[in-house]
Amino acid sequence: MTSRTLVAGVDSSTQSTKVVVCDAETGAVVRTGRAAHPDGTEVDPNAWWDAFTTASEGLLDGVAAIGIAGQQHGMVTLDEDGEIVRPALLWNDTRSAQAGADLTAELGAETWATAVGSVPVASFTVAKLRWLAEHEPEHAARVARVVLPHDWLTWRLTGELITDRGDASGTGYFSPAESAYRTDLLKHAFGRTPELPRVLGPAETAGQHNGMLVSAGTGDNMAAALALELAPGDVVVSLGTSGTVFGVAETAAADASGEVAGFADATGRFLPLACTLNAARVLTSTATLLGVDQNGFDELALAAAPGAGGLTFLSYLDGERTPNLPDAKGSLSGMTRDNMTPQNLARAAVEGMLSGLAAGMDAVRAQGVSVGRVLLIGGAARSAAVQAVAPIVFGVPVEIPEAAEYVAAGAARQAAWALSSSPEPPIWQGKTRLTLDEPTDAELAEGIRVQHRHYEARAVQHGVPAKTRED
Repeated sequence: MTSRTLVAGVDSSTQSTKVVVCDAETGAVVRTGRAAHPDGTEVDPNAWWDAFTTASEGLLDGVAAIGIAGQQHGMVTLDEDGEIVRPALLWNDTRSAQAGADLTAELGAETWATAVGSVPVASFTVAKLRWLAEHEPEHAARVARVVLPHDWLTWRLTGELITDRGDASGTGYFSPAESAYRTDLLKHAFGRTPELPRVLGPAETAGQHNGMLVSAGTGDNMAAALALELAPGDVVVSLGTSGTVFGVAETAAADASGEVAGFADATGRFLPLACTLNAARVLTSTATLLGVDQNGFDELALAAAPGAGGLTFLSYLDGERTPNLPDAKGSLSGMTRDNMTPQNLARAAVEGMLSGLAAGMDAVRAQGVSVGRVLLIGGAARSAAVQAVAPIVFGVPVEIPEAAEYVAAGAARQAAWALSSSPEPPIWQGKTRLTLDEPTDAELAEGIRVQHRHYEARAVQHGVPAKTRED
């Protein structure tokens, strides 16, 4: 019997580290591990290393190659000796929001979008570095190197400061179109240019660790795209705590509105991405309001007709990041004495959440992403109501891949690619996908979307939080 080659992938996310060990040829998962991270929006990076060692204990015997995928953005600062200057600021730490707005105002949104594909917001490393320079100058003065979470873990494995173009594209000082750092923008934001990781190509090797080859690694969204083996025409809609929409493109995006981040992917192409803060929690919050569990919520939503009797739910319950909705709050519009039922409210919550993501799909389409089908992933994709409504709202075929640790699996596939020295990543065994009923009423779908856009436009026009408006 021929022994199989094993590869490992690591997902160092905001909340935990997941490790999967896969067959390098087929992608079949052989074993897995997991360890939690501390709560909070800043963390000592050593906690990530501790979680990695815990999650991988006993898993890596016989593994030939390993790849690290990490939460995007963030800021890890190191001094001349490689010591951590301060706890890492994570992507979801919003203290840098004003810094992002200032950087945009200073150079202009068009300048940023043209240079690096994205407009700075709080999550981006460039905004966090501006915040550090302004609010903690004593720490800023010690910074000799700036890396991302996945870079730091790769450095701990190999001793090399390495990144890839996918994760680098979320810093705000790397040009995906030119595959080069924009150190002029980094200097503008931080006042000087610290050392940055060397950017590897998709299949290049970062080094070795305990006899294992270590691949370049990448960001979490790029790794998920790699695991799903996205092809032109595929768009991923991820329904987690927040929602993301992304697909591969052959040309770099540059959206001065800030709605789309013009990332690079982990294959040499590009990955335009739109993000909303409001996804699965919209459904759980509405279910709590209605006093039902998730199954009860689905039953209510499915009992209502498409369009929810005219109710429209702008589901910005956690605000939004987009420049045109900086202070948005949730609102329920189109209420009448006849349509205010639990069933319609549940249906409106589902349609509102998905309409917000459909707007993100339109935005990435405008940046060169073709949309032939949607791959629906994330916890809320298991909702029966979401599965019924998604094809109607999106207006294209929708498939739900089987549940998996996509980020870790993508990191493992990258490791297998680096191990193979092939010009293309390995084709792994196809995963089971649930194909939802195709949309049959384009006019109905457009009506739901138009109504959502109408009330959103009114929110933007009024320029005030939606909860204060009279609709």
